[in-house]
Amino acid sequence: MKVLSTFLVILATCDHVTNGYRILGVFPFQGYSHWIMIEPLMEGLAQRGHQVDVISHFPRNKADLIHVTGTMLCKLLAHPKIQNVIKNPPQDPPYDLVIVEVLVSPCFLAFGRHLNVPIVGLVNINFPDWLNKLHSDLFNPSYMPSFISPFGQQMNFKERMHNFFMAHLTFAEFLYLTSFQMEDVEKNFGIKNATVIDLHNDISLYLVDSHISLYGIKPLTPAVVDVGGLHIKNDNVTLSSEVQKWLDESKDGCVYFTFGSMIRIETFSKEIIEIFYTSFKKIAPVRVLMKVAKKEDLLPGLPDNVMTQSWFPQNAVLKHRNIRAFITHGGIKGTQEAIYFGVPMIGIPLFLDQYLNIVIYDKKKVAISLNSIHDVTEEKLTSALNSILKDPIYRKNVQKLSKLFVDRPMSALDTAIFWVEYVGRNGNILQSPIIRLYWWQRNLLDLYAFSLFVVIAVLLILRFILRKIKTFLFGSYMDIKKEIAEFTKKKNT
Repeated sequence: MKVLSTFLVILATCDHVTNGYRILGVFPFQGYSHWIMIEPLMEGLAQRGHQVDVISHFPRNKADLIHVTGTMLCKLLAHPKIQNVIKNPPQDPPYDLVIVEVLVSPCFLAFGRHLNVPIVGLVNINFPDWLNKLHSDLFNPSYMPSFISPFGQQMNFKERMHNFFMAHLTFAEFLYLTSFQMEDVEKNFGIKNATVIDLHNDISLYLVDSHISLYGIKPLTPAVVDVGGLHIKNDNVTLSSEVQKWLDESKDGCVYFTFGSMIRIETFSKEIIEIFYTSFKKIAPVRVLMKVAKKEDLLPGLPDNVMTQSWFPQNAVLKHRNIRAFITHGGIKGTQEAIYFGVPMIGIPLFLDQYLNIVIYDKKKVAISLNSIHDVTEEKLTSALNSILKDPIYRKNVQKLSKLFVDRPMSALDTAIFWVEYVGRNGNILQSPIIRLYWWQRNLLDLYAFSLFVVIAVLLILRFILRKIKTFLFGSYMDIKKEIAEFTKKKNT
């Protein structure tokens, strides 16, 4: 496996400023959907006067990528450019803090311990249950759905049981699979006997791509900050003249259809593509914008009311007045953009958190879920399209949700920058004291056990005392009664 052939770069985005911090950003995940949240944060910090060095798969020359995840990503620590940062970190000035994308590769958290600086963890999804348990153990499966659980916050008994076991199995699996990364930590950083839990306990702050309007109320410490929508830019990005004309002339409305940057729609089976074609024909004169990587690979028979391109400026498309619906796989970035611009959705989730995202939006009546790509039929898709296009309740609900999503004291980007600078000024003061407790202390099991012991001991002591009192009060009486009985017996004989 040619992991080390991956191109990574270290980009200094601005010169050092006297009052700024020197920040190292480590973002090993190769998905572009992850990068679109990272880039505005790094550029925002640079514009604030901080010196920002970034290790990423996304240099500005768009280098080729190799698709690796989890433990495989840790092999990138041996890359010469990363080794140079590890062995020869800059000293003029040195790093003040590290920002690391956190998900399934905790080996990169060792940068903070190695450089002896605070760590900010960037979470590109809704705060997953395993990170919640590691951070504060506030995850409650009775109303907080697991990352891979297809339920909302209101669950029946069966769903809560499923969610309970899935959450605990996922956490155990995470600890087991990532434990092997500690070999890479010791090999590349020289840090011995570190555990996955130890490295997560080093995190001073989590910036999470979430918001209470989307995922509901849940207990979090001040060290977990929601910055959902950080990537959204409501600027004046222009559409190409062809797309602009197509949308402007879509007087009956237009449907936007994309499965994101990592899924190629044209690679789906013939049966699925034909379902899309048939449904799109039936909603004409409503038009469709469909993102495909290679139009030449599409099945013949594309309806006349469908335009395809390899890329659309998504924000500019979604904010267009004639966009009536968004067919999506349920990725967190695209669905947040749809919420922001008030566009109802049809969800066809493919993997991971996409199922939960779509379930949540379906329950809020801002989307219609088709469950999965395997459940899609022409009847279901056409029915969903007609419902979204003709029933005003979906647009009304999504516009209401959009107002909740954007109603904040400051923008997501400004919020993220403030808290990064706060950690730079104050260090680890946001860390929860619970990380210094063992699991049985966190759950008060030692206190419950001690209390049970005390109760049992008190009951035994009371029993002993009562027996003594009984013997003292009634013992002599019984002896006298026994003597009288014996005397009477002798007298009679």
